Amino acid sequence: MSSSSRSSLPTSSVDVAATVRDDVRRARLGLLQICAAGALWGTGGLAVSLLQELSSMSVLTVSTYRLAIASAVLLVALVIGRRLPELPRLVRERPREVLLVGASTATYQVLYFAAVVLAGVTVATVVSLALAPLLLTVVDAVRDRRSPRPSTLVVLACALTGLVLVSLSAGATGTGPRPTLGILAAVGSGTAYALTTARGHALSQRAGPLAITTATTSVGAVVLLPLGLAAGLSGSPLVSAEPEAWAILGYLGVLTMALPYGLLYAGLRTTPGSAAVVATLLEPVTAALLAAAILGERVGPLGLLGALLILAAVGGVHRRPSLDAVPPG
Repeated sequence: MSSSSRSSLPTSSVDVAATVRDDVRRARLGLLQICAAGALWGTGGLAVSLLQELSSMSVLTVSTYRLAIASAVLLVALVIGRRLPELPRLVRERPREVLLVGASTATYQVLYFAAVVLAGVTVATVVSLALAPLLLTVVDAVRDRRSPRPSTLVVLACALTGLVLVSLSAGATGTGPRPTLGILAAVGSGTAYALTTARGHALSQRAGPLAITTATTSVGAVVLLPLGLAAGLSGSPLVSAEPEAWAILGYLGVLTMALPYGLLYAGLRTTPGSAAVVATLLEPVTAALLAAAILGERVGPLGLLGALLILAAVGGVHRRPSLDAVPPG
């Protein structure tokens, strides 16, 4: 072997090692961004509860405001950041994906709220949130043409068991008036959530998270607008005289929609969809802890155990990108 060949080997090894470290760092940052999104989503339930004490707006009207406010804030952020040209370019290059993800975002929210009314909070939460990681794990297995790894199944089992325990401990164990229809709505919600995450992952490889979030949130707002107006025509107020109510609506739009979805799409650039939906299960954990701390609701030992299982599952997801990033040999 020549001296030049020998001298090139260490440099090549160093470059590979540096690339692996960068990949691992980006994977961990992506997962942390998705965990932060889940935690922010978990504050939405408390905010809606406080809003209902101030106004009798329907959930559909609140959801419409939430997406509309988020769209406006995100558009301003694009202008301030001088990234507005990214938006029409994304819509022009990926119109079907933008429409699909935006419509799915609106759909799973509407179907989830319908499931809550028809079948109860526990059934709606467990079915809709549990179905997404199951579906995406199956999709990943079919796409890769191999069975899920045992570690993946363990993480999934911990996450789903923890979700059931946290939901049951929330004190909403009653069922709604039409449980069968509610379960179907929850299945539709979970399917739409899985579709949003899967197609959002594909979009995140093509554009920046700010442009993706703005485009898809705007589509979702347009989809929900007729439903929100219809709710107003049926008797639900469309406006509120309480400044605090508008402040909460602003919070819902910015901190439970615009920011977390931006974090989600940023994290999806380096995190598989099946791992992302496990990480976002921090949402019910955050909601339960906030309800206990602020509203005085009791979490109980089963709820705490469920929260620990979800955290363990997220920790398992956290380790997998690091291990997978290291090349064999």
